[in-house]
Amino acid sequence: MAELAVATRRRIGEILVELDIVTEAQITAALETQRASGKRLGDVLLDEGIVRPRDLVRALATQFDLPFVDLDDHTIDIDLAQLIPQQLAARHRAMPVWREDQQIVVAMANPVDVLALDDIRALVGRQVKPVMAEAAQILNAIDRMGHSDSRVRETIQAAVGENRQYAEIADAAIQPDNSAEAPIVQFIDLLLAKAVQENASDIHIEPSSDDLRIRFRVDGVLHEAMAPPSSLRAGIISRIKVMADIDIAERRLPQDGRLTARVNGQEFDVRVATIPTVHGEAAVLRILQSTARGGGIGTIGFLPEQLERFRAAYERPWGAILVTGPTGSGKSTTLYATLEELRDPTRNIITIEDPVESRMDGIKQVQVNTKAGMTFARALRSFLRADPDIMLVGEIRDGETATIAIEASLTGHLVLSTLHTNNSSAAPMRLVEMGVEPFLVASSVSAVLAQRLARRLCEKCREPREVRLDQLGLDDRAYSLLSPDLRDEGAFEGYRAVGCDSCSHTGYRGRFAVHEVLPMTEEISALVLAHARAEEVERVAVDSGMITLRSDGLRKVKMGLTTVEELFRVVS
Repeated sequence: MAELAVATRRRIGEILVELDIVTEAQITAALETQRASGKRLGDVLLDEGIVRPRDLVRALATQFDLPFVDLDDHTIDIDLAQLIPQQLAARHRAMPVWREDQQIVVAMANPVDVLALDDIRALVGRQVKPVMAEAAQILNAIDRMGHSDSRVRETIQAAVGENRQYAEIADAAIQPDNSAEAPIVQFIDLLLAKAVQENASDIHIEPSSDDLRIRFRVDGVLHEAMAPPSSLRAGIISRIKVMADIDIAERRLPQDGRLTARVNGQEFDVRVATIPTVHGEAAVLRILQSTARGGGIGTIGFLPEQLERFRAAYERPWGAILVTGPTGSGKSTTLYATLEELRDPTRNIITIEDPVESRMDGIKQVQVNTKAGMTFARALRSFLRADPDIMLVGEIRDGETATIAIEASLTGHLVLSTLHTNNSSAAPMRLVEMGVEPFLVASSVSAVLAQRLARRLCEKCREPREVRLDQLGLDDRAYSLLSPDLRDEGAFEGYRAVGCDSCSHTGYRGRFAVHEVLPMTEEISALVLAHARAEEVERVAVDSGMITLRSDGLRKVKMGLTTVEELFRVVS
């Protein structure tokens, strides 16, 4: 029967042509090479670079009538993956990846390997559903998972079982880095690896009266990650403080530091902050990439007309551009993407940041060091003597920094910075409140960009729904500030979040930015000189064609990028 089934399967070349991966002429030429070499057709196509491994696997999945999965687009259940020993998983090139109803979904390079399926079925104790994935992706995932997770758990459980005291566990935590067998050292390595794998931006380690809770912030939302025994609290915090070069003896004051972690061959900078609480010290670890991601300004979610307005501002040789929004709204990402566009061997670009979140080649990056006297204001003064073309100021926090930055933008420099305001219209008067003269603000600021980050809908499980503007609870003023195209339409088809295995049943996967660009026109400059309120500035800007955060977001709801609920979560 098996031979009959194979005989009736469609040919792989036919499937590749049908999927528009290759042409019939390429298949004909490859078949001639196959006859001469004796190789399989797929190997010939790979050797000649006609198809990519992923395309070939996708075609094989079609041939075997099996689902194809791209493991890079899925979150793997770590606990499930640990059910199979690493060596066995690598030998079979197969690993459990997630649950689906009462079955275990297993990614396999060869899903017709009956022996492998039997071994996996026996180990997981459930029915298995094979899906096809690229062998390299499976082996990479196996390496990522490793087998340290279960070993660490066993070691920690043994340590707890021996009733070791806080002091003893803390001693184990502060052993030299070559003490790789220390359970706390292994635990922290595992914690960082798991956070990176789940694309977490922050790790929260929070003690309570009777346990220790660890949460990850993924796509801007916190969720439970693990709950180690509370007896390990002192060891975990001590190890993190040692790695971040923080005083482990000081437990009464907040402290901050920085460490570097290497996960899967990639370096990540981790910013650490400890906070004394009534139940002991808590810690928050923010994960930053050591090098810039390299994405251009066009990759972060701008609508075309919004990008055109913003680009017109930063392509000027001088002036100040401000990016506003709360902490965690992607301001630094936008500034780095802007610098990526501006980076050029003919320009001298200098930054002052606190901290330097991503390192960029060809740019002089300076980090604030308050203890050594290196503040934003002092660095800016020295920058002006270093012949800069473009300067990035990580954040305008005080009047002195604001004044120097604004004056620098008037003397032939392009200055990029961030400011904490709720929207773009409030930024000019915020500078005035800091002590910058209104005429300086009006003549130097080129544009203000406000932004928020919203979760992106999972395209695999979203469901259509009607969105009616009159049901969104907008007051008259908020409704009047919407774009005319939205008001005229009144209702449109959007989507709602559902949840599936691909998005860890959240309904969302990834994030994108919602924007508001305020160009400093003559009308806006006149309002700044007259000390007008932010609401008046906003009204005039909207009448001149500005797209507000809410309008930009609703357009993206209409595009199917997110939901109304998510938009109103991030845009008040």
